[in-house]
Amino acid sequence: MRGSGERSVSGLRVPAGPFVAAGPSGVAVRDRLRHLTAEDERVLRLVGAHLGVLASRDLKARCADGLEHSADTWAARKRELTPLSSSRWAGSVTKASHDQWALSRRCRVAHIHSLEAGIRAIRHRLSLPVGERGSRHAAGGYRSAREWHAKSRRLAVLEDRHTAAVEDWQAGRVHAVRGGKRLASARHHLAEAGLTEAQWRQRWEAERWFLAADGESGKRYGNETIRVTPDGEISIKLPAPLAELANSGHRRYVLASRVTFPHRGPEWADRVEANRAVAYRIHLDVARGRWYLTACWQYAAAPAIPLEAALAHGVIGVDTNADHLAAWRLDHHGNPVGSPRRFFYDLTGNADHRDAQVRHALSRLLNWARTCGVKAIAVEDLDFTAEKTREKHGRKKRFRQLISGMPTGKLRARLTSMADATGIAVIAVDPAYTSAWGAQHWRRPTTSSTRKTSRHDAASIAIGRRAQGHPIRRRTAPPHDDQSDRRGHRTGQARPGVLGREGTRPRVPGPRTRCAGPGHGAYAGDQRVQHRSGHAAEHEIWQQDSLPLSL
Repeated sequence: MRGSGERSVSGLRVPAGPFVAAGPSGVAVRDRLRHLTAEDERVLRLVGAHLGVLASRDLKARCADGLEHSADTWAARKRELTPLSSSRWAGSVTKASHDQWALSRRCRVAHIHSLEAGIRAIRHRLSLPVGERGSRHAAGGYRSAREWHAKSRRLAVLEDRHTAAVEDWQAGRVHAVRGGKRLASARHHLAEAGLTEAQWRQRWEAERWFLAADGESGKRYGNETIRVTPDGEISIKLPAPLAELANSGHRRYVLASRVTFPHRGPEWADRVEANRAVAYRIHLDVARGRWYLTACWQYAAAPAIPLEAALAHGVIGVDTNADHLAAWRLDHHGNPVGSPRRFFYDLTGNADHRDAQVRHALSRLLNWARTCGVKAIAVEDLDFTAEKTREKHGRKKRFRQLISGMPTGKLRARLTSMADATGIAVIAVDPAYTSAWGAQHWRRPTTSSTRKTSRHDAASIAIGRRAQGHPIRRRTAPPHDDQSDRRGHRTGQARPGVLGREGTRPRVPGPRTRCAGPGHGAYAGDQRVQHRSGHAAEHEIWQQDSLPLSL
């Protein structure tokens, strides 16, 4: 979901409506291969290296086909690989090559969009006079003529890169590196990577191995290439050139290790016993010296529950930040309940540590939601693709590092998968103005002598109210000058469908009070309405004559 780009009369972007995010459609579990013998490791290395060479050749052929790829060329590549491995190994290799090519295509599109965002920013600033100050919504001119000249040269560089990227996209050319571009670049910077040449070589070879097989429903235990029985026994179909290494019938090698899959083990066992498709991947963690087996399978995604049903018991608004999640529970009227909660995580260190920190924070969030009895969590549908470019926030290096370090994609993927297992719906909302309006309208009212509301806490209220369809901006009643309410009557209880709910009530000539004053309505000229004793009959009826114009 992204905003439609429409603007209101006041110039603000019209936010898109909230929706219930779709749950996951697959699962992956991993277990360590323990008690492997030296022969087991030797066989795994030989099989992985042999299939890795075939995968590299096939990826080169797939990239050469480009947009001319078809079912016939795919079948031809598979026929070439079958004598060197097997029909099923050849199918897994060709499919992995096609998936890698498609991923590179998507990355090329994202790179083109990033270049276009940078080109637009530079062109806008170059069109302004040097030293012109920018506004809140648009950047100003460059500070000096020297900077203007440097940016004009960078504009030419970005335009050349954009032209080359577009030509590659139109021609179907991709740039893919088996083993990873980052690890390939580390070969020239071993000291900075903290590796020796031998260590780098071990990692490079392990990353280029190929030991992955797709599942097939109806076959024995859901996979004929890498077969895992319900009791955890692992056997591998050896390629034809390595058939002499088999220790079992039908050119298979049985490993000494067994797996149990502590996480989702019963679900995996049910699929295996029913002969449903399960894909497996064996890989080596060189840094730890450990072998792992990963099992993956797909299932039909559960139908999303209606938005009204998800919000029946209130919602928890969550604001994503660089080091924590700010959350606040709202009732079904949109009022904050209790105190805000913050779930911290540390994104320093390696990828596994960062992933674990995100999972622990989300686990605490979901446990709190389950304790509160809330069935929905509202999050922002953030996308910093156009914001990460250095041309957008040129001198704000720390701000660019901040938004680049926010794990928006990982949080979204992790939260939807973990919430689906707990029966909690995830509602995605448009992030437009949530932080600004939350701080403006909800920070002060929720601050007390015992609680200091932060800007992020107030933003979580704004996110939750947008998910519920309530207005974020509060229109509190003005202070009364007198009983006539001269400042105008305003209310924050207008329904979302009421027109003009964000503004004040238009000025209507006449009395502003709910009761009719003297000289108006049916009591015009009757001064007894001023008497509050209820005994108007005991008083004399009189009227004051108008004053003369002159004396």
